[in-house]
Amino acid sequence: MYKAFLIVIAMFMTTSSKKMNEDLPAFDKEGHRGCRGLMPENTIPAMIKAIEIGVTTLEMDALITKDKKVIISHDPFFNHEITTKEDGTYIDAKDEKNYVIYKMDYAETQKFDVGLKPNPQFPAQQKMAVHKPLLSDLIDSVEQFCKAQKKPLPFYNIETKSLATTDNIYHPEPEEFVKLLMDVIVAKKIISRVIIQSFDPRTLQIVDQKYPMVKTSLLIVGYDKRTLDAQLDQLGFTPTIYSPEQNLVVDSLLDKCHMRGMKVIPWTVDDKSRIERLKKMGVDGIITDFPNLF
Repeated sequence: MYKAFLIVIAMFMTTSSKKMNEDLPAFDKEGHRGCRGLMPENTIPAMIKAIEIGVTTLEMDALITKDKKVIISHDPFFNHEITTKEDGTYIDAKDEKNYVIYKMDYAETQKFDVGLKPNPQFPAQQKMAVHKPLLSDLIDSVEQFCKAQKKPLPFYNIETKSLATTDNIYHPEPEEFVKLLMDVIVAKKIISRVIIQSFDPRTLQIVDQKYPMVKTSLLIVGYDKRTLDAQLDQLGFTPTIYSPEQNLVVDSLLDKCHMRGMKVIPWTVDDKSRIERLKKMGVDGIITDFPNLF
């Protein structure tokens, strides 16, 4: 009864986040880095496979190259676990931070393969020769595939990989980062299907201030023991989505988020039984490496 009461209250809220929620999927099936458990992460083949499986949202990570291109990559350098150099050798763990993407032009990043080396975390992942793509190329490939296959066009949940401690080292400062990212999104005419997510409140604040029509998602790590109010006070506005590490999801958190008009989409849930439990609890979506588990 209490939950129903909270939902009724939320329906009458007039926050911008509530307005932006209206066109999101009723339950959002998000493929983490495309479908990292099945295909090389953050690559175009991973996104296409996720679409074939039936995701409603493609989750991915964005960084900026030296020549100001928006590239899709989780790590700010070429991670030794997934990278093969041009000569066929692997990057050593102790050397990986010498290969910083922000210090390379986009053309240079294409000398590194990120799909051939077996990923020790995901032994079932299909291996193939593939590179880190530009966001613009990824969008073009996904949109063309969906139209050709008569599949629904997906949402794009794009994380700004930034921290205050690594400004101008691994990425530009927040305002430039957001502008470069949004320039691509606007040019590709997908602004109504984009979510900008981040652990870095600074980039989300800029999105909210300069692009108020864009959906936002606040990412929360499991060790963040602050209250929801404290987290949102730091952010300074109510985002469209509250996206906590899965172990943080409890009934009281769901109630508080829904009362504020926020959707709750936890990460990264790779166990089918856990997915089902969270769905029964009332989460609004799930981010997973294995979208075939939905």
